[in-house]
Amino acid sequence: MRFLLAILLFLACGAGSAAGQLPSRTIQPSRGTLYPAPSAALAADSMRGDNAYMRSVGEWTQHDGAFTAPFTVPFAWANRQVLLRIESASSDYDILVNGRTVAYVADGNTPAEVNVTRAVREGRNEVTVSLRDTPALRRIESWKEGAARPAVGAVTVLSQPTLHVRDVLTKTWRAADESDFTAEVAVVVKSEALNPRTSRLWYELLSPSGVVAATGHRDVTLDMRREDTVRFLAHLPADSLWSAEHPHRYTLRLKTQHEGRYDEYTEFRPGFRSVTLRDGQLYVNEQPVTLRPASLTGEATAEQLATAREAGRNAVVLAPGSVPQAFYTMCDTIGLYVVAAAPVDGRNGGESRRIDGAPANDPAWKEAFAERTQRSYHAVKRHPSVVAFIIARNAANGICLYESYLALKREDETRPMVYPEAGGEWNSDRLRLE
Repeated sequence: MRFLLAILLFLACGAGSAAGQLPSRTIQPSRGTLYPAPSAALAADSMRGDNAYMRSVGEWTQHDGAFTAPFTVPFAWANRQVLLRIESASSDYDILVNGRTVAYVADGNTPAEVNVTRAVREGRNEVTVSLRDTPALRRIESWKEGAARPAVGAVTVLSQPTLHVRDVLTKTWRAADESDFTAEVAVVVKSEALNPRTSRLWYELLSPSGVVAATGHRDVTLDMRREDTVRFLAHLPADSLWSAEHPHRYTLRLKTQHEGRYDEYTEFRPGFRSVTLRDGQLYVNEQPVTLRPASLTGEATAEQLATAREAGRNAVVLAPGSVPQAFYTMCDTIGLYVVAAAPVDGRNGGESRRIDGAPANDPAWKEAFAERTQRSYHAVKRHPSVVAFIIARNAANGICLYESYLALKREDETRPMVYPEAGGEWNSDRLRLE
């Protein structure tokens, strides 16, 4: 009997400790931020306010760690997908829609999206973001000192058609025998339909001077809840690429068409540039670059960033934690290189390499590390200013960081992935900083 009780106690303790390491549940796959709109004009202006397909959620009321607000689903959204986007929160959290729990988000530092189509109704609805502040997560969120003030960042409800643009990826390179560059734009198209569906994807890429660099369309047929990628290439003159000295950006316009009707428009301004690392030297557009970081954080204003640029600084190296998307956009615009950081800092987790020691070498934390590194990477991957990525700080080393490094390299084989405390181990690219 004592032996049986000991086993039950062990399992109970194990379940309790594992609860702090659970990955998120029922959230959407990571993607860069997109702003769907019902017209081309509104797509070009979508960063400045709401439109018929995207609305900010406000009028929050707070009760302890729960934030509740109303939102409306109009009749025009019938037969479309409804998603909630939460930019950040002060801790991990549950999402409830109309009193029903629809998702758990383990990392409040990066944006999360949840498909709530089945949980909403036409007209008035209610969303609750219920903060957990799970104690175990403090072992990998060591920058948080004491009890954090409960807070929730911007929340948006948005609508996309059944077959919609899910993500956009870009890649830029130069052939050995050419002076100009080639860009690949990959548009990930997703269907939520239960039957095969065909839509047409239109694309137009404009140079910084407004010249058409690529234009065309592709018909996409997808089976039940499948996705595919539409790719097109563009020839880019070297003097049109993005760099800190010349922060040029293109304009990408996308629209989907189904049965003769345009379903949604999307527009954003990518900066095309190549990034490689050879023998510790960073190259941007095949030109050697030395990073000269300014002493700034992700809370810096546009004026502070501009002052740093004028003082001869050309980079910002970020610490783990939540960084607004607007910060990266400012760096894209002003011309500052960014070394982004995953929200992993393990100072509170110790340095033991034993299996049950620091979280970085504990297999129970592997999914938590993988989620944080990959979600934070996807949140910033399209910003041309982000030329390198820190996968963790002060977290000892082990299986979780080995797997995180390999996973990020599969996503992006050219951009440096750095773990400053790797101690010479292989899971850190040798990027030199001034």
